[in-house]
Amino acid sequence: MNETNFANYINLYSQHLSGDSMPKQSKILHYPRLDTVMMIEDAIQTAKEYPTKAELLRRLPKKVMYQTFNLVLEYLQRSNKIIVTGDGRVVWVFAETPKLRKLLAESRKV
Repeated sequence: MNETNFANYINLYSQHLSGDSMPKQSKILHYPRLDTVMMIEDAIQTAKEYPTKAELLRRLPKKVMYQTFNLVLEYLQRSNKIIVTGDGRVVWVFAETPKLRKLLAESRKV
């Protein structure tokens, strides 16, 4: 994982604590840790078929609270890494290839 992704996670956490980007929900009992977010991302990326939310939650290597799991999925949707289809399947859509990483590393910020 590169520095840009870590910065995105930190920004998400900071914005969530300040209440800037997330809609007001019922009281959040548990915020996701970075390793939890990465575990869910890896599970989605490595799935051989597109799982439903319930299937994905069952396939995770560690137990995750359902509220925390939904918060991570909401973050991944807002950051355009996943989409949830009409029939409830979770699909990884974020393009992350070695060629893309090289282009981003060599590019200049404007």
